[in-house]
Amino acid sequence: MSSKSDFALYGYFRSSAAFRARIALNLKGIKPELRFIHLLRDGGAQHSAEYKAINPQELIPALAHDGHLITQSMAIIEYLDEIVPEPPLLPKSAYERARVREISYVVGCEIHPVNNLRVGQYLMSRYKLSADDAAGWRRHWIRTGFDALETMLSGSPHTGAYCHGDTPTMADVLLIPQCANARREKMELDPWPTIARIEAHALTHPAFDAALPKNQPDAE
Repeated sequence: MSSKSDFALYGYFRSSAAFRARIALNLKGIKPELRFIHLLRDGGAQHSAEYKAINPQELIPALAHDGHLITQSMAIIEYLDEIVPEPPLLPKSAYERARVREISYVVGCEIHPVNNLRVGQYLMSRYKLSADDAAGWRRHWIRTGFDALETMLSGSPHTGAYCHGDTPTMADVLLIPQCANARREKMELDPWPTIARIEAHALTHPAFDAALPKNQPDAE
C-alpha cells in the first residue's frame, strides 16, 4: 500500500473535475498538499508556462505522487483505487465494474466535456453566444445526460443507496460534482428523483461533504 503522505493535488475549488479527485482522495483517507490553480484570474493560471509544464492540456486536476504526475480525473481515481485498495471504488465482478464505469462515463465523457470552461469560452468568443445562450447550452447537455442516467439508475436492481449498491463507487464520485454543476446552473433535481436521492445520501458522507467547493481553502 502506498504512503498517504506524499500527494499533491493541483485544483480549483469550483472545478467539478477537481471536486471528483478530492472526493476520491477523501474516501481513501489521503490528505494531499493542495496547490491552487485559479481558472479565471489574470486569464487563467492553467495557461501559464509553469502549469503547462505540468499539464500540457492546461486542465485540472493533476495529481503528483511518488515522482509521477497524473492528469485526467478518472485516471486519477482509478490510480488511487489501485494503490490504496480500501475502500474499493470499483466492484469485484467484471459486470459490476463495467456498470460503474458506464455511469461514470455518462458524466465524464458525455455531459462534462461539452460544458467545461474552455468550451463555454470558445462558444462565446468564436460564435458570439450570449451568457444566457451559453447557460442554455450547458443546461441542455446536463438535462440530456441526467434524463438517461435517471432511467439507468431507477431501472436497475444494482442501484442502492448509492449509484451501485450501498457504498460509494467511482460512479458517485463523478455524479455528485455534476449535481453541483446543475445547481450552479439553477437546475433543481426534482425531474430526476433517483439522482436527487443519491446526492442527498452521498452528502451525508464526510468524504463528499469535505470535498464540496464551499469547503475548500481557495473558495471565494
